Amino acid sequence: MKVELIAYTENGEVLIERAMRICHGGDIDLEKGPNKTFIQNVIKLGHGSPLEHASMTFKIMNVSRALTHQLVRHRIASYTQKSQRYCREDMFEYVTPESIASDPKFKEEYDRMCQKIQELYNFLVTSGVKREDARYILPNACYTDIWVTMNLRELRNFFGLRCDKHAQWEIRELADTMLRIAYLKYPIVFEDLYKQYITKDNP
Repeated sequence: MKVELIAYTENGEVLIERAMRICHGGDIDLEKGPNKTFIQNVIKLGHGSPLEHASMTFKIMNVSRALTHQLVRHRIASYTQKSQRYCREDMFEYVTPESIASDPKFKEEYDRMCQKIQELYNFLVTSGVKREDARYILPNACYTDIWVTMNLRELRNFFGLRCDKHAQWEIRELADTMLRIAYLKYPIVFEDLYKQYITKDNP
């Protein structure tokens, strides 16, 4: 798995505070920068709409389609994913869960099945079957790449659900990685979640 930050709202926390001040009164001291206490108190009150004025765009690579099937359920976001209709999968790579990789018997059978799928896919395509039809046999484990844009309100919701210990392992790894990146850019907005999910497990 690789995660790259493509773009984000510059001075996002200043922007967020200025939006918050519309509702809560007062004005931001631009020379001092964002008021940490004010922003975090407003977030605790559950006033999330000002967070929607800032966003982040991530490029996520070498994850499974099992992961992206979960990811796109977060509907307040924009997605652009690698197309199996237009891209050839004649040498596809795939994710192997640790529960399978750690057992030689399971791993051997898993790899064998993926190889058979690859051979059948290649046979179908070289025989004239359209890629859009041959892709029906490809596994959920197949590598894919996806661009994701979320505003900070949706990111907080995403992290709250997917950094949780009950989340599926692959999307939890993704969420943890994205949270680390988000915290570097917006430490005020994500400090509570970073402490809850990242430093709690890795003091």
